[in-house]
Parts: sequence; structure tokens; C-alpha cells
Amino acid sequence: MKEMASLTKIKNKKHEHTTLEQKLNTLRAGVLGSNDGILTVVGVLFSVAVATSNRFTIFIAGLADLLACAFSMASGEFASVSTQKDTEKAAVMKEQRLLKQNYAQEVQTVAAYYHEQGVTHETAIEIARELMQKKPLETLTDVKYNLKLGQYMNPWDAAVASLISAMLGGVFPLAAMTLSPANYMWQATIFAVCLSVSLTGYLSAKLGNGLVKIAILRNLLIGILTMIIHYSVGILL
Repeated sequence: MKEMASLTKIKNKKHEHTTLEQKLNTLRAGVLGSNDGILTVVGVLFSVAVATSNRFTIFIAGLADLLACAFSMASGEFASVSTQKDTEKAAVMKEQRLLKQNYAQEVQTVAAYYHEQGVTHETAIEIARELMQKKPLETLTDVKYNLKLGQYMNPWDAAVASLISAMLGGVFPLAAMTLSPANYMWQATIFAVCLSVSLTGYLSAKLGNGLVKIAILRNLLIGILTMIIHYSVGILL
């Protein structure tokens, strides 16, 4: 009974880890895309707005940067996730070859994994043999790579998520700078940036089970620092 309880505990831990990993992969394309859109656009807006008061010029510069940032993020995500997907498929092909070449060694590898998790050597062997008889390839990819067979990330999904999130993020400072009254455009933009980066910090912490206050404070500090740097660059130029 104790050994079965240990095995159940191990599987539950692996399930929790997989769930968290899936959340983080979803957040990586979404939240990071939003942050990049916000900070990249406000950086250009601040630099340009210091140099000229022409709202149309500021808008065009911000819009051009927004589109460039969004498509750059999307292409980067597509390339990154495609590479990850190819790596996962290569790992599966490798395990298929190893199963044919040295099945006994692969059983020992699975047994060693469960033995390291706390079950006895004899029980680990029994678990490994049973799993390898029922679903050998699925077991090996899970044990060795924490990879669920056939559950590959879609590069197009990551690219679209990054594209949309970057655009939505960049719209906040762009709208604040170009649509607010001229006398309040700086205040409006600063407020929009602080609010939007706080929101992305909050969402990333909530969805990733992180510390909300720390995530918000970190994003706020980065946003404020970005505005200070680009404003200073605009003055110098």
C-alpha cells in the first residue's frame, strides 16, 4: 500500500509540474508580448515627443514601431517554438530507435527513475515493466523529457498570441500620447504605461501562481526606468 501511495504521489507531482509548465508556455507568448509592445512603443514615443511636438509625427513613429515590434515578436515566437517542436520530435525518434536496439536498458532507465523518486528497487522494476509493456514510447518520453507524446506546441498559435498581445500592449501608450489633450499627453502616457504594465504583472503572477505584489512592482520599475531612459535620450539628441 505504501508503495502504491508513493507512486500516486509521484504521478500527482508530475501532473502539477506539467500543468504549471503549460501555463508558463502560454504566458510566455502572451504576457511577454504585451510587455514588449508597451515598453518598445513608449520608448519610441518618449524619444520622438521630446524632439518634436507634432502629434502626427509622434503617431506615425509610434505606429511604425508598434507594427515592427508585433511582427518581430511573432516571427521570433514562431522560430523559437518551431525549434522546440523539432527538438521534441527528434527526442521521440531517438527513443523509438533505442526501444528497438536495447529494450532491456530502457526498462532499467524507467526503473531507475521511479527508484530515485522514493520507491524500492523491486517495486520500481515492477512499475517499469508494466508501463513498458502497455505504453513504452509514452513512458520513456515522459520519464526522460517530461514530454507528453503528441502534445507539441503549435508555432502558429504562439506567433498569433504574441502578435496580438504585442499590438494590444502598444496601443495603450500610443493612444494616450496621441489622443489625449496636448497639455496632458505626458501625464496620460505615464499613467497608461504604469497601469498597463501593472496589469500584465498581475496577470502573469495570477496565472503562473506567482507573487502578485512582486510581479506588479517589478513591471512598474521596468516601465518607469524605460520611460526615464528614453526621455533622457530624446533630450540629449
